[in-house]
Parts: sequence; structure tokens; C-alpha cells
Amino acid sequence: MSQTPQLLVAAEDSAGRAGPLPRLARLAYGGDYNPEQWPESVWAEDVELMRVAGVNLVSVGIFAWALLEPAEGQFEFGWFDRLLDLLHDGGIGVDLATPTAVPPAWFRRRHPQARLVDRHGLALGGGARQSFCPSSPAYAEASARITEQLARRYADHPALVLWHSHNEYGGANALCYCATSAEAFRDWLRDRYGDDLDRLNTAWGTTFWGQRYADWAEIEPPSHAPTSVNPTQQLDFLRFSSDAHLGNFRRERDILHRLSPGVPVTTNFMIANCKTIDYWRWAAEVDVVSNDHYLRAEEPDNHIELAMCADLTRAVAGGRPWLLMEHATSAVNWQPRNIAKRPGELRRNSLSHLARGAESALFFQWRASRFGAEKFHSAMLPHGGTDTRIWREVVALGADLPSLEPLRGTRVVADVAVLWDWESWWAVELDWRPSVDLDYRERMAAYYERLWRDRLSVDFAHPERALDGYRLVVVPSLYLTTPAAAENLRRYVAGGGTLLVSYFSGIVDADDAIHPGGHPGALRELLGLTVEEFLPLRSGETVRLAAVDADPARAGAEVTGDVWAEVVVPQGATPVLSYLDGPAAGGPAVTRHTLGAGHAWYVSTRLTAAGLAPVLRAAYRDAGLVPPDGVPEGVELVRRAGADGSRFLIAINHTDREVELAATGTDLLDGSFQPGVCRIPAGGVRALRA
Repeated sequence: MSQTPQLLVAAEDSAGRAGPLPRLARLAYGGDYNPEQWPESVWAEDVELMRVAGVNLVSVGIFAWALLEPAEGQFEFGWFDRLLDLLHDGGIGVDLATPTAVPPAWFRRRHPQARLVDRHGLALGGGARQSFCPSSPAYAEASARITEQLARRYADHPALVLWHSHNEYGGANALCYCATSAEAFRDWLRDRYGDDLDRLNTAWGTTFWGQRYADWAEIEPPSHAPTSVNPTQQLDFLRFSSDAHLGNFRRERDILHRLSPGVPVTTNFMIANCKTIDYWRWAAEVDVVSNDHYLRAEEPDNHIELAMCADLTRAVAGGRPWLLMEHATSAVNWQPRNIAKRPGELRRNSLSHLARGAESALFFQWRASRFGAEKFHSAMLPHGGTDTRIWREVVALGADLPSLEPLRGTRVVADVAVLWDWESWWAVELDWRPSVDLDYRERMAAYYERLWRDRLSVDFAHPERALDGYRLVVVPSLYLTTPAAAENLRRYVAGGGTLLVSYFSGIVDADDAIHPGGHPGALRELLGLTVEEFLPLRSGETVRLAAVDADPARAGAEVTGDVWAEVVVPQGATPVLSYLDGPAAGGPAVTRHTLGAGHAWYVSTRLTAAGLAPVLRAAYRDAGLVPPDGVPEGVELVRRAGADGSRFLIAINHTDREVELAATGTDLLDGSFQPGVCRIPAGGVRALRA
């Protein structure tokens, strides 16, 4: 075995702290490597091509359980030994996965009770990944066994950089309704409610429809029923299910920590696209946050959604560096229409993640598969090999990354906080809400897009997190609002902050019970108003809004809303926009309330990102925020700062024409000095050091 390559040495960021991967000397580049799909004669070629591309980290073993443990308790590690040695000799670090997302066929045969059962009571088959019950004791035992075997064998392997538990927890088996899950759910409820059925009955409101429970054994998961199932029961089942997966992660993590101390453990999140996992709860459990992100290929301007996911990942990581564990070089295989990325898009996507806090650019996968469900998924090394555009772009990106090393250890400078809460997402989209058009993620995306187009950087935050230091806090949707969250927002505004809240927020508590005293319940006094009635609109129906006074500088020109309206009665708030037509015609649509030293805005209808522009302009003035002026449309800006006083501006041109930006600095990517006017080529990126 060769001497430890230079790539695998201890690394520190610009403030002298160890980075997210202490054993890796620079930004991580590479992706999932599945050599078991290829004869060993291909492996040496792969490693050589990885070196050409600048790859320094690959994830291995993710789907290899059946090959590592071909029969229960029988292990074959020889091929894996040879693989890890080969990678190490080639200077490639290893993100070593526990393969527990894909129990082998022998496991399903020996443990049929561990099969996943859907809400209709149907036991699901194999031939896929994550086809198991997350509460299965048999799965817990088997996954712990393979994890321990891997940790004992490879804890001291010199290629090891990171442990990677499982793969995308909750991605395919988020919820299971089998008898084992039912019993585990009851145990979870006993713990949550202190083994007190009266507390559960009160929280669930079981006097409604005669649902009161007299014995824990009477409680079932919220499976398919003749009509709507108790919403608090559904909400608790979602909490339980997220925790069930978290328990599986903790078990593997604790084994890895015990047998492989000092090597960080992660698992790949699916932030902003996985509704069923509460990543705020998971964040403190991983040693480094990592995320998978795939563009919504058919959406126009989908780079804005990418930026939102990257910012949310950074927030879950507590502002610290995080790892982009998977994204695509081009098309994926699982969307209705798998649109290929255009030339340069691979680079822009990767650098946008890096600008927003990632310290890696990793892909699924290294070499495109010839068979299986993902054979049409793009890869770093396409089916066409090295004489392809994608390969040339992969090599070029690998050559770019070393020049971005000065960004390591710096932090994104954010102007605005946007509140995000998975539990509120779950609750607002349960059945029998006032409108089927209540869409949590859509509201998040609309408000984020407005802020992105105004070139204001965003931090996401949990509703109960301290918000000091942000001039503006935006709440696109917070149907479930705890008293602690409401007090947090009140304290923020009274202390001088500016808050903007969207409709159907503040309505229920953590048990999905309506806050007393009228809507918007927990936020009524903060917003200085009462909502007397919700007025959901018919499909396709719109309402027009205009400024209450004649001064367009206050709120802008007429805008159009849809989906939702409300009867808003000010109780201290000042109407800024009113409804010109529709069921709330003549009443306030947007209000502003002064509380203490700050201001709280309320928007009672659904506005597009464009329609939000005049409202947010007014809120910016209250907050003392001045969006950058003269930035060409389609240019993404991210500011970063280091503890040593260093300052950086990353500008990404998503248009097909060269643009000019008022900025001065030296471009890390090509070394050019941009004196006052920064020229960004069509589809290009500048990373300026001020």
C-alpha cells in the first residue's frame, strides 16, 4: 500500500477550526461509486479516471449488503478490501456507507413480518430499496450486525474519511402501518404522554366522534378509514415515524462512534423535498449535515429552488459548513420528464451549492449504470465515456475547485430570516382543511423567490429560535404555532424587528387544536387584527388588491391574488392594501401593525413572487434593508465573510448573455482582477475576493 496521499491529511478552516471532514485536505469532489456493478478489471480504470477528474472522495457500499453478507451471518469482505486499498493507493478518500437501505433477499424471506405495509394494509414487495418496516426488531438486529462488522474491519483503514449511515432515511419507507409499527407507535405514545391515557385523549380531542380510548391497545396507526382520521392522531404518527427512522440512525451512529472514534458520521438528508422527516430534530444527531438535491427539471428558473434548498441545508447545519452528498451531472431518471442540463449548468449548480455553504460537490453517481432502475440517470462518467460533453465539464469543474479553497471556513452573510417548520408543514396539509390549495412548500418557494430576485440572502430558522440580528423575518406559512414560537416573534418585533406573516398562520397549537379567542390565534395581538372568516377561493378565481391611499410609494400598484382571502378586522393594525373585488371586497388585504419598536405585516391572500414585490418593498423600508441596485435580471449573488475579515462575492450568471455588475475584486476562479465593473460571461461564475 502506498504512502498516505497528500489529499488525506488533517485540514482546518480559515479560523483554525477543523472543517467538516478533518481527514480531507480540500473541498470534496466525487460521488457515489458502485463498483459491484462492474468487473474488477474496470476498477483500476475508474481510479485513474477519478484522478484525471480531480476526484478525492467517493461514497462506497451504499447498496452492497447482499454482497457483503450473502447469507445471514456469513460475510465476504475480500472484494471490498481490494476496492478500498485500490482507492487509497490512487489518493481517493472513502465515505464508507452502511448498506442498510437495501436488506438482502434472504432477509425478506426469513423475516416476512418485516415487510413494509402501506396505509391500505397491503404488504409491499421487494426488488426495490427501503422495502422494510423501520420499526422491525429483525431489521434492527440485522442492520446493527452489518454495521458492527464494517466498523470493526475498516475503522483504521487509511482511506476512511467519513461514515455514511444508510441512504436517504424515510425516502421510500417513510410510513409503515404493520402490526409491529402499531405496537411501536403505542410505545412512542406512552412515552410522549407519560403513560397517561387521559393526557392523550385530551390532546387528541377524542370526545369528538366518540373516539375516546380506555386502553393503549385500542390505539391504531391512522390507516385507511371510511372518512377523515383524527388529525392529531395523524400528526403524532408523523412525529413517531420520523423518530423511528432517527432511532435507526442513532443505533448505527453509536456503533460507529464506539468502534471508529474520531471519524465523523453522517447520513444524506433530502432537505426541502422530504416532507416526512423533521430535519431540525435530526441536525444535532449527525456529526456533519449532508444533503441530496436534484433539480425539478421542468420548472423554469429551477436554480432558485436549488438556492432555497442549499440555504435551508445551511440553516439545519446551524450555519456551519455542510456536504452536498448527491446531485446530478445532467438528467435524473425518476421525474415525469427527465430534462438534460444544458452546457455549463452542471458547473453553475455545483458552485451555487458551494457559495451557500457546501464544502463538497458530490454526484450520483461516478459511472453510469448499464442495468437497473437508474440506468438512465446521468453520471460523472456517462455511457458515452470520456469523449462526451458531460465528462469534459466534470474534469473542468474538478480543476476549478482548488481555486475556491479560500471560501472554506467563511460564512454566508444573510439579510433575512425565513421561518420553516416541518411539523407545521405536516399539519397544514392534512385532510379537511379549508382549501385543497393550501400548499406549504409553494408558499415557501414564492416568498423565497421574491427575496432571491431582490438579491437578499436568506437564513432559514425554526420558529422558536432566537431571531436577534435579522432586520426582517418572513413567515410564509405557520399554521401550527406554539406559544413559544408566538412569544419569540412578539419579542422580536417589540425589540425593533420587522416581521411579515402570510395567511392561515397562528391557527392551531402543537396538538392541532384551534387557539382560543379567534383567528389568527397565537399571532392575533402581534399582528393587531382578527380574522373573522376564511374565504377560500374557487379554482381559477382571483382577487384584485390596491393601495388604501393614493401614494404608490407606500405599497405599489394593483396586484392580484388567488386561492385565499379573509375577512380581516384591524385591532390596531393599519390597512395598506385592500380587496377591490371578491368575497372580501372593500376589506383589508395587507396590514401593518406597530408593536414596541418594530412592525408586523400581514398578507391575507396568495400573491405570486411578482405580486409580493410591492409588499416586500414596503417591509424592506421598515427594516432598513436596501436591496442591491443595478443587478441584471438572472444574476445570483451570495456574500461570504471570514472570521479573519476576508470578504467574498459570488455572482452566478444564469442568462445566455454577458452581463456587467458593479463590483471590484480578484476572481478566485481565473485570477482576473475586476476593477469596478465585473463582467460575467453568459452562464458564467465569478467568485470575487474583495
